Amino acid sequence: MTVSLPLSGKRALVTGASRGIGAAIARHLAADGADVALTYEKSADRAEALAAELRALGRKAVAIQADAGSSDGPGKAVEGAVAALGGLDIVVNNAGIGGGTLFADQSIDEIDALLNVNIRGVMLTTQAALPHLGDGGRIISISSVLADRVPFPGVTVYSATKSALQAFTLGLSRELGPRGITVNLVKPGATDTDMNPADGPNAAGQLAATSLGRFGQPTDIASAVAFLAGPGAGYITGTSLLVDGGVGA
Repeated sequence: MTVSLPLSGKRALVTGASRGIGAAIARHLAADGADVALTYEKSADRAEALAAELRALGRKAVAIQADAGSSDGPGKAVEGAVAALGGLDIVVNNAGIGGGTLFADQSIDEIDALLNVNIRGVMLTTQAALPHLGDGGRIISISSVLADRVPFPGVTVYSATKSALQAFTLGLSRELGPRGITVNLVKPGATDTDMNPADGPNAAGQLAATSLGRFGQPTDIASAVAFLAGPGAGYITGTSLLVDGGVGA
């Protein structure tokens, strides 16, 4: 008996997916039946290994080198995904960088990098994908719980970039609603990755802010993304979904 998967026949692009949350999202979408193109900037071996893992599930999968912070990287990512998969139905804007420097000490290069990757990269990727998305298309961007509140210093510009994604999501949901395309945002809290390990030097304060008393796992974020990408979320758009263990409570 053939089992129907919720994303069978769908084609997804996940940016910044060689590790951590992005890799978990790519795995979950593939497990739900989607073919997946994933991008990476430097970690070619990890990205290619993940693509091979997804192909072993019987999916089409390709790893594409693309710098989300460059002017041509987002377009390159979309072009590569469309060429490899034959089109696009789902775009997950996951690529992002962090920052832990006081604003007064940040260089213009550091500020530009945060703006270019976290905001402009999302906008350019989405814009390049729009001609390929049809009715039922999904655009999902990864923000942060720090878009809503900033409980400690050193993340001012980072938080500003993640907050900007909310306005982008709201506005774009209005523009794309008539085309049957949903646009949503996922806001992770403290998540155990190599960029923010649960046993790292900054973990104690993050842990204390949660209601559940634990860090999230990348799979927790991936599950939220897969839900928003799936058939059960067709009437959800312009929404921000907190996946933060209760930090926002």
